[in-house]
Amino acid sequence: MRTYHCFWLLLWASQPLQSFLTPLSKRTSGFPEKEKVLVLSGNSRQDLHRSKRSWMWNQFFLLEEYTGTDYQYVGKLHSDQDKGDGSLKYILSGDGAGDLFIINENTGDIQATKRLDREEKPVYILRAQAINRRTGRPVEPESEFIIKIHDINDNEPMFTKDVYNASIPEMSDVGTFVVQVTATDADDPTYGNSAKVVYSILQGQPYFSVESETGIIKTALLNMDRENREQYQVVIQAKDMGGQMGGLSGTTTVNITLTDVNDNPPRFPQSTYQFRAPESTPLDSPVGKIKANDADVDENAEIEYSITEGDGYDVFGITTDKDTQEGIITVKKALDFENKNLYILKVEATNTHVDPRFLYLGPFKDSATVRIQVEDVDEPPVFSRPAYIMEVKEDIPINSVIGTVTAQDPDAARNPVKYSVDRHTDMDRVFNINSGNGSIFTSKPLDRETLLWHNITVIAAEINNPKQSSRVPVFIKVLDVNDNAPEFAMFYETFVCENAKAEQLIQTLSAVDKDDPHNGHQFSFSLAPEAASSSNFTLQDNRDNTAGIFTRKTRYNRHETSTYFLPVVISDNDYPIQSSTETVTIRVCACDHRGKMLSCNAEALIHPTGLSTGALIAILLCIIILLVTVVLFAALRRQRKKEPLIISKEDIRDNIVSYNDEGGGEEDTQAFDIGTLRNPEAIDDNKLRRDIVPETLFIPRRTATARDNTDVRDFINQRLKENDTDPTAPPYDSLATYAYEGNGSVAESLSSLESVTTDGDQDYDYLSDWGPRFKKLADMYGSMDSDKDS
Repeated sequence: MRTYHCFWLLLWASQPLQSFLTPLSKRTSGFPEKEKVLVLSGNSRQDLHRSKRSWMWNQFFLLEEYTGTDYQYVGKLHSDQDKGDGSLKYILSGDGAGDLFIINENTGDIQATKRLDREEKPVYILRAQAINRRTGRPVEPESEFIIKIHDINDNEPMFTKDVYNASIPEMSDVGTFVVQVTATDADDPTYGNSAKVVYSILQGQPYFSVESETGIIKTALLNMDRENREQYQVVIQAKDMGGQMGGLSGTTTVNITLTDVNDNPPRFPQSTYQFRAPESTPLDSPVGKIKANDADVDENAEIEYSITEGDGYDVFGITTDKDTQEGIITVKKALDFENKNLYILKVEATNTHVDPRFLYLGPFKDSATVRIQVEDVDEPPVFSRPAYIMEVKEDIPINSVIGTVTAQDPDAARNPVKYSVDRHTDMDRVFNINSGNGSIFTSKPLDRETLLWHNITVIAAEINNPKQSSRVPVFIKVLDVNDNAPEFAMFYETFVCENAKAEQLIQTLSAVDKDDPHNGHQFSFSLAPEAASSSNFTLQDNRDNTAGIFTRKTRYNRHETSTYFLPVVISDNDYPIQSSTETVTIRVCACDHRGKMLSCNAEALIHPTGLSTGALIAILLCIIILLVTVVLFAALRRQRKKEPLIISKEDIRDNIVSYNDEGGGEEDTQAFDIGTLRNPEAIDDNKLRRDIVPETLFIPRRTATARDNTDVRDFINQRLKENDTDPTAPPYDSLATYAYEGNGSVAESLSSLESVTTDGDQDYDYLSDWGPRFKKLADMYGSMDSDKDS
């Protein structure tokens, strides 16, 4: 008999749309057909039969987002081998088996334990098998089946960006593309309309519109002007279910900016501008600023200013400040209030980037009138020239006028001007200037050979306001005159051989001249008249500013004449002719047959008496030895100690002993014992003078003792009187100085520090009456008085 083994997949649905089973066009088994060969025994009849698939299977559909409290029923597995006695066991494996999907081992019922989301995983592939519970061996081959999650509309459309930013030029045509927005829906696009998105505009009308299917935003209004409104915010909605009621939706914001185009011409806010400029305004200095307003921005607002007409077209210029777009009016030529004090200009402002699409709006330029008033200022004098060049001959007499500079006050007052020379440019004071008329004259002789150009600066200042002054350079060129005689280019000292022949050239001469004639130097050479006839040499002028010296005779003798001095006259050909006489020294020397010098007469010049070299050296050594001896003797004599005149410290006399030092002055009481002067009794009367031997021994007279309060002046007078009457006074000259600087002295102070502060000068004429001994002093002090008077 034929036996059919089938494994049925039964789907039990508790709700009509809970799960679905796809119908089959024909019944097929879940596995490939296998051929079974039944072996028939001998007596028994065994039929060979073909077994179909062991079980039926298909895919299951399961709704997502189940909201019930119980497990969601998926379906049922059943094998035709199942007799219902519990001998079979159903096993489930694959995606989510045991966790997400569970199966009843006895009945084959499959259930979902959790909520399923198709957007997370739309398909689950599982494997089912029935095994013998007792033996654990499969009674059916393992087979796969699919659980597909059925979509529901549980996701709203999502835009790819939260905020879109876009820009379009202003004044764009209607329908100009702005931007495209895109929204996606996570629902299944193959099932129903859950993922079908439709776009609409919620905010931004009537300026913009959106295509419902593509999400393309376009302009909907003509001539949108950025200057009126620059920013727009548009809200776009995306709704699924084809936009039907009940569909889910999402929104996004689109920020749209209108970019600028040059659709506005520049405009001056006023038609006339007025400025003031002092006439002393430097060149390229600003006078004023003007600005035309342009509602556009960036390069569309760039303006170029120009002066189109007016009487100051060439006096003023205008430039554009690229940062502020202002027109800056500057001075191109110097202003002069006295010549013109008012300028009227027409200034034009033009856009540099013009859009041809908007030329119909009118010319993209504007013009305004500018009035510039020139103000008068006190200006310094102005010279008639920016620089002066003068020429003067170097032999011009002192105080001769060489040229004149002229300057005048440009103001209407025409203040008088005085001239002066800047002495920093004429340190030697070679030139001077007449302060009234500006004539320049020489104050010292000029010499072109010393200085060719003199560059001085003349100052012109207003007499009423010396601070207003100006300067001008004066270049003075000293012209040459023939005031220098030509001379040898070098010192010529040559020689002639004793065996020289006649007409032999021994030296070529050349000359130089400090002057600089226009036609160049032309020198002529000749022998001086006194040497022209008696000379042993001849001179030949080469006519090229050189000359040659030739021998006149044959053979010379250096013992007869060792040196010849040949006077040569050099003359120039300029006016006035200048000439000089130069001397050529010619020495007679011994030469070899080729004319090479061997020796000259130097020995004869050094020792004409015929002394040999050894004798001269001996004489020189003797002189040196003698000088050294004299120097040593003088040094030893200086070091010899002189015997003191006064041996005893107790010997006090009225003599001056010089120690070549300076005392402390009146305040120094330690240099001399003043008490001795006040106490004459302290002097030992028995001690005699030791520097002389007296012929007759006189007993010194006892003088009265001075009182303790005796003035030093009285004591000195007393001692002076005693010395005058003392017969034992020394017969030789002895200097006794009695200087007194006490209170009430007639001579007053003798200090040299105060002598220069006297009010009157001392009269030294009386020195002339003192005799020849004081003649030197009289001449010395008399000359000092004459110098003071001069």
